[in-house]
Amino acid sequence: MRDVAIIGVGMNKWGELWQKSLRDVFVESALLAIEDAGVDHIDSMYVGCMTSGLFVGQEHLSSLLADYLGTAPIPAARVESACASGGLAVRMGFMDIASGMSDIVLVGGVEKMTDVGGDGATYALSTAADQEYEVYQGITFPGLYALMARSHMHKYGTTREQLAQVAVKNHENGSKNPLAQFPQKVTVDQVLNSIMVADPLTILDCSPITDGAACAILCPAEMAKKICKKPPVKIIGAGNATDTIALHSRSDFTKLNATVKAAEAAYKMAGVKPEDIDLAEVHDCFTIAEIIVSEDLGFFKKGDGGKAAETGATAIGGEKPINSSGGLKSKGHPVGATGVGQVVEIVHQLRGETKDRQVKDAKIGLAQNMGGSGGSAVVHIMERM
Repeated sequence: MRDVAIIGVGMNKWGELWQKSLRDVFVESALLAIEDAGVDHIDSMYVGCMTSGLFVGQEHLSSLLADYLGTAPIPAARVESACASGGLAVRMGFMDIASGMSDIVLVGGVEKMTDVGGDGATYALSTAADQEYEVYQGITFPGLYALMARSHMHKYGTTREQLAQVAVKNHENGSKNPLAQFPQKVTVDQVLNSIMVADPLTILDCSPITDGAACAILCPAEMAKKICKKPPVKIIGAGNATDTIALHSRSDFTKLNATVKAAEAAYKMAGVKPEDIDLAEVHDCFTIAEIIVSEDLGFFKKGDGGKAAETGATAIGGEKPINSSGGLKSKGHPVGATGVGQVVEIVHQLRGETKDRQVKDAKIGLAQNMGGSGGSAVVHIMERM
């Protein structure tokens, strides 16, 4: 198996991009990644997208995006694993190069979510849950994560203020990210007193509806040394796992088993431990998600994720910086693109390119992307070459 490196990344500003079509949003970020890598061709392409058919009425993205990027007739595939679609696209590109089938691969993610109203977006996102046993009964993702939050609060004493601290920290980081959808800083009081969505989660505990794309160029590590204009970043570990799609089928609402298993596989492949990770981008679709994931990745003892957020351990400059980009909460959450956007941030951090939000001496970074209420998860570990 060949070692794989990331030699270029590109991402456009995320938000409500009403003046751009899905193809425009994707091509824009893809061209940025190609320019960043300095390559003159790509051999194949993988695109993460959760549900473009419901958001914009467009399927067959492999043909559409290869066509409008001007790369047809290369092999291309659309990859779907709910909100983990982007992370899974990175995994597929990694496997393509590691196997020797391709040398230069574009991996990307895209979603255009604001072309439908709130009801349409809620329905489209609900397809990541169990339709018969969850959605039919009226539950939504804020409701599912609210159940996780209540369970964590009951079991470990996690407080409402600790949840709010996750949002405060991520908006602080996002205020320094020019590509973030909501770069405004927030306070604990603002989070606690914002509109209630699903008790105990308010609207400032929830990630937004977002349009956006992100892309990366991958190649064999040996080739990267010869052609890369900027410091290449090697993917040293990769893991992917699944869990029950329905939350009620799990034995513990405070543990995301797919994340645990994906992380175990990634750590084993990379030959590192949680304490070796200098920074992480994790899937904070809701504030409770970051707390639980920070525990399931082994960064903190089970039940201590809320305390870590409260004490500043997860802030830039803290023991384990998490979501230096602003995370899904501030940067935005175009569901198919999120996993690739996380990889983009880790690459910029390991290159030392993130200015005011730079994590000092960052050498090893981790990206954790998950689908639905944690029914699927992808973890990648990257190291500066």
